[in-house]
Formats: sequence, C-alpha cells, structure tokens
Amino acid sequence: MLYVKLFWEFFQTGLFAVGGGMATLPFLYDISDRTGWFTHQQLADMIAVSESTPGPIGVNMATYSGYLTAGVPGAVISTLGLITPSIIVILLVAAFLSAFHENKYVNGAFYGLRPASCAMISAAGVILARVVFFGGAFANGISWKPVILAAILLALTNCVKFTKKLHPVVWIFFAAVVGIVFKY
Repeated sequence: MLYVKLFWEFFQTGLFAVGGGMATLPFLYDISDRTGWFTHQQLADMIAVSESTPGPIGVNMATYSGYLTAGVPGAVISTLGLITPSIIVILLVAAFLSAFHENKYVNGAFYGLRPASCAMISAAGVILARVVFFGGAFANGISWKPVILAAILLALTNCVKFTKKLHPVVWIFFAAVVGIVFKY
C-alpha cells in the first residue's frame, strides 16, 4: 500500500508542478506535512543533494524522497510516479502538435502558467530560506552561520569580478567544505 501511495503522491506532483524541478518543492513540503515521510530539514538536505548531482532536480528529489521512505523500491516507484504524467502529456502533445501550434487558447494558457510557476518557485525559496536561516520556525531565532555564508556567497558571486565567473561546481564544493568545517 505504501508503494501505491508513493506512486500516487509523486504522480500528482508530476502532473501539477508546472515550471520545472523547483516547482515540485511546494508539493514536497505538502507531502512532508501530510505523510510525515520526511521532515522539512531532510527536505532541505534533499534540495542540496539534488542540486549538486547530475539530472533534473525534480527527478532527483523524487528518487531521494522515495529512497528515504521505502528504500530502493520506493525510489524507483516515486521516480516513475513523477515522470509518468510528463510522458503521457508529451505523447498527447506530439500526437496533436500541429493543431496546438498556433491555438490562441493554448498560448493564453501557457502565458498564464508562467507567473504561476514563478510564484511556486518563489514560495519554495521562501520556505527553504525559513528552514535554512531559522531552523524551520521563526520562533527558533535566526541561525547566523547560514546567513553569513549566504551573504559571503552572494557577494562573491555577484560583486567580486574574479569570482563572478567561477563555475557553479566550484561554489557547491566550497559550500560543502565550509559546511563540514563549520559543522552546519
């Protein structure tokens, strides 16, 4: 029964998370709250791992979530649940592509989906910032180590000419080393 529920939860996520992998985050927070399969802190760790590993972040998150919940079979089932709606939609669109190409309603729908996906990604960013900087609840007070690290990284990636052009992998490695050294 757990496998069916995993598939269904991630099928819904894949069906409604329009806008890429980051748009899956509000769904994952909801799954966390409703099922208790993983905590918000574990979800923050999943985001870090998923962002730093190859592949689409949404698929990486589904795989990681499924693994935490039900091991390797859970990882496979969650991943299949997430990608199945995309496969179905792509097959349908490919079958009717010429009819949709210049349809004003389809173009209008995509125009309306852009701000919705932007809002979902922004909401995920706010939730992630709350988990990282406040330990999940504002009542916990601010955690200064992540704030300082974020400020330094923001300055180095946007203001210092030499470091602005460094590859993102360098920053991921740097942040991982700092996290280990300062015991985040």
